[in-house]
Amino acid sequence: MKIITTEFQGLVIIKPDIFSDKRGYFFESYKHEALINAGISFNPVQENESKSSKGVIRGMHYQLNPYAQAKLIRVVDGRIYDIALDLRKDSPTFGNWFGIVLDSDTKDQLFIPRGFAHGLSALSDTAIIQYKCDNYYNSQAERGISVKDPYLGIDWQTEVCDSMISDKDLGHPFFKEAEYNF
Repeated sequence: MKIITTEFQGLVIIKPDIFSDKRGYFFESYKHEALINAGISFNPVQENESKSSKGVIRGMHYQLNPYAQAKLIRVVDGRIYDIALDLRKDSPTFGNWFGIVLDSDTKDQLFIPRGFAHGLSALSDTAIIQYKCDNYYNSQAERGISVKDPYLGIDWQTEVCDSMISDKDLGHPFFKEAEYNF
């Protein structure tokens, strides 16, 4: 497993070692000890899975403290453009976003620490995403930022079509009006 740092503190790309032969492949999708050795404290308590059709955009989701969640994102089938938006007021990358293509071929993963909003767009006909979280879902702490915020200027790598975004996500406020406490 190789850990690649980004310009965002704590946001890392994880490249697993994949062992392939004529039968198929094997890889460790999660190894607590490897993350600890890389200085990443992450103890998942919940795993979620979603399936999206091509062009679907989900996001930008987060939970307020003390219910904030760190997430480990991976694509089981297909291809996505994954986005993390830094909401940590004291961070040098506050208000900036990071995007990466994740797919089921490379099996790369993105670790998103607490204090980020998360979103994705499906680039393949279907995309199945699994993500581990280090805190439980709490509907009272759930918040979001508009995927269409012109200030953020997120390039979703797909056409932004209202019919491919949930009504809930379309109703999120812009970044400058959003509530966050990181």
